[in-house]
Amino acid sequence: MSRKWRPSLWLVLGGALVGTLGLSLVGLVVLRYLGPEIGFRPAAVLLAIVIGLATLALGVLLVRLLLRPVSELSRRAEAVRMGQSKGADPLEHYGTQELHRLGQSVLDMAQALQRREASIRTFADHVTHELKTPVSAIRAAAELLEDNPELNPEDRQLVTQIQGAAQQMQDQLSALHRITAARETAYHGSCRLNDILANLQIQHPGLDLTVRGGDIALPLSGQGLQIVLTHLLDNASQHRATRLTVEVTQERTTPTIRFADDGPGVSPGNQAHVFEPFFTSRRDTGGTGMGLPIVRNLLQAHGAEIALVPTDKGACFMVSFLDGHRIAKR
Repeated sequence: MSRKWRPSLWLVLGGALVGTLGLSLVGLVVLRYLGPEIGFRPAAVLLAIVIGLATLALGVLLVRLLLRPVSELSRRAEAVRMGQSKGADPLEHYGTQELHRLGQSVLDMAQALQRREASIRTFADHVTHELKTPVSAIRAAAELLEDNPELNPEDRQLVTQIQGAAQQMQDQLSALHRITAARETAYHGSCRLNDILANLQIQHPGLDLTVRGGDIALPLSGQGLQIVLTHLLDNASQHRATRLTVEVTQERTTPTIRFADDGPGVSPGNQAHVFEPFFTSRRDTGGTGMGLPIVRNLLQAHGAEIALVPTDKGACFMVSFLDGHRIAKR
């Protein structure tokens, strides 16, 4: 950021007001004395031209000092939201002192968020890389022990438990990698539920899927929406649901998606934990506790929130896209 003098916002606004009033007063005075000399009509035309040019110059100054940096800062914020690294680069022009401080604070915040996101990805990659080798060694050792014909039934059962634990560790590492990848803002765009409905029905033939409002545009690409729906449908199937209703509604420009199934629902003691990583009530049947956290992270990265909605029967989730989240033109 270049160090140079910048006017304060009070000076710019005060100067604009004083300049506007001054031009009017000076125009009246000049017209009073110039009118008798060259005629009131030519004097009025001349003053109109001078005042117009002065007003234009004042407008250009306000655009440069106020509108231009604010618009550029807005574009940078949008670039950061879209996951573009250049969004945190310094602005070429900041305008006033207040905008300079505001812009610097916003860009510092964007850089901190990018560093934090990179740290999370690096940590996840490091953990999955470092644990991959010992997990593979445990699985290989368990396979060798399993091939030993001298193992008694108790030892063979222990080997089976070791293999199950190793597989569970592998599943957790894979889920950790997926939940980190879900924070990548790679699914911007728009689609409709009807666009991916056929694929969802093929992937989940055991679910009676009912869709309402499938022609309403959603501010998420088809690939991103399919990831969200696949996890939610998998979650419903794994909890023995047979019917699921997906309803899309729109209030003004803000769409919402409601998912309701006929499964056993979420117990009161588990409702506060369903979005926590690694929390699952199906640990003994291979659950990793990462499906809903992946959905939440992906949606948060694309301007949406998901919540568990209280219901008398089954489980109900509500996805709400934040107000003002624009739907990209396709």
